This record gives sequence, structure tokens and C-alpha cells, in this order.
Amino acid sequence: MTGDALANRFREAVAALVPDFEHSDALLGLAVSGGPDSLALLLLAHDSFPGRIAAASVDHGLRPEARDECEFVAALCKERGIPHQILQPSTPIRGSIQTEARKARYSLLNAWMASRNIAWLATAHHADDQLETLIMRVLRGSGVDGMSGIRAKRGSIIRPLLPFSKDMLIEFVTAQAIKPINDPSNKDQSFDRVRVRNALSQLTGFDVSLASQSAAALDDARMAIHWMVDRLAMTHIQKTATGCVLDKYDFPHEIVRRLLLKCLHICDPALSPRGNQLEPLIKGLRQSETLTIGNILCKGGLTWTFAPAPKRNNS
Repeated sequence: MTGDALANRFREAVAALVPDFEHSDALLGLAVSGGPDSLALLLLAHDSFPGRIAAASVDHGLRPEARDECEFVAALCKERGIPHQILQPSTPIRGSIQTEARKARYSLLNAWMASRNIAWLATAHHADDQLETLIMRVLRGSGVDGMSGIRAKRGSIIRPLLPFSKDMLIEFVTAQAIKPINDPSNKDQSFDRVRVRNALSQLTGFDVSLASQSAAALDDARMAIHWMVDRLAMTHIQKTATGCVLDKYDFPHEIVRRLLLKCLHICDPALSPRGNQLEPLIKGLRQSETLTIGNILCKGGLTWTFAPAPKRNNS
């Protein structure tokens, strides 16, 4: 695919996610690390919407060479007249490195967007990322929500490269005579994603972009389920002075599970029970039992009632 054809496809992808973007004055922010995927995002966005983009690179402070990589992106942006900023967290990242780095990255990017009045943030997730994510979710036993994969649009974040394969993006960047940065963490076998990526690299002859179609179909199913549950909740969940009552539960199991979660969250918004906690609770409530989960007393019967459990008397 030629560069012009790729740029046209990119514009179509952005238009599908933000229909009024092309004919508005809104700015598109870009998260650019210097790898081939994000460089392709930068170049395609610059070709498609010149003067209407800004880029940011995050130096997490985890690798000494990260600053140089950010400066590399800054230089590319300067050559093309693209506003660019390097972002760095104020405190060191600790704990689960990948998880905490992701939280820090999006916190910094959100603050940057607000300071620049940027309406949308595009990230460089592509079709290969989507396939890897789906495989990882399968291996972790995810349900419909998890199997919807990387969502093309979530809040102000868009991912217009999901229809593009990684090979396509690498070829495009190479044609621009730009040598991208290779992050050494992409070869670290201690990360689940790297192991899945290496396993998938043994498969040939498949169109990886079809993974995004599957994920999109599952996301449609997720939204349909949420739509149905929201409407059933409005009819069948009544709030009480201390909790709530579910007056009907003869629905498919997945619907009941989600209605139950809504009831629990009414009583305690911070409660996040796992599936292995919910299944015995549903079974017990159907059998008219009284059970406790967290600090919530749950009573089964013709209707299910939920309220804070009485405080224990330790005297």
C-alpha cells in the first residue's frame, strides 16, 4: 500500500471514530514513543491533518536511554513544525512496573491535553496489538467485557491504527528513511505480552487485522448487554434507605450477574468481587439463603435484598 493510500485510510479511520473532526478546529494529540508504530502515527497524522496535531513523549524514568529517545522524537517534530513536549512523572514508578507506568503515562498525557486544550488523544495501538490482547484475555479466562479487547474509542482516546498491521506501519516508516527506536522491553520474556507475541510470530498467512473485527463485534455485544442491564435495573432495582432490592431475577445468567453487581455497588461502590465470589452468591440467593460479601448482607427469596451487614459486637 502506498503512502497516499495509507494516509487516506488513516483519515477514514479517524473520521469513523470522530465524524466531525476533519471539519472542526479541534486538536489531535499524539502519544509518540519513537517506536515504528508511534512514528507511523505521527507521520500519518501530520500528512492528514497538518497544523492540527501536537505530540507528547513520556520519559518514565525507568531506562537511562529514554530521555534520548524522547529527544529523538522532539527533533523529528521540530523538523516538521509539530508542537512536541516531553513529559516525566514527578515521583519514581514503583510496584508493578507495566501497570504503574501505564497509569503514570495516561495521567501525564491527560494533564498535557488539558493544558493545551487538546480534544482527542490518538495512541498507536494496531492490529497485532489487538490480536495479542485477545489471546492474553483468552488465557486469563476473560468474559465479554475483557474479550472486547482494545477499544477503538474510549472517552477522549482514539486508536485509529487498529485496522493496520504492524508490518504495514514498519514499511511506511522505513519508506520515510527514518530509523525507529527499538525498546528493549519488547524482548523481555518476563512480560506475558512478549511471550504471546513471540508465539504468534510463528504463525504466517493470517490477516491480523481481522482480530480488530472480532474485537469490535464483541464490543458491540458488550454495549448491547450494558444497554439491556441498565434498562432492567431501572425497572427491577429499587433503592431503600440502607441498600436496595432486586425484585426479579429470572433472566439469563450473565444478566443476573450484572444486576447483582449493580446492587452490590449501590451498597458499596468500592466493592469489586471476583467471579469465583459471585457464582456461589448467586446460587445461594436463588436458594433463599442469607449470605455476606464484603460488608454487605444479601438475602435471597422471592426478592433479593441488599444492605450493610450489622456491625459485630466484639465485647
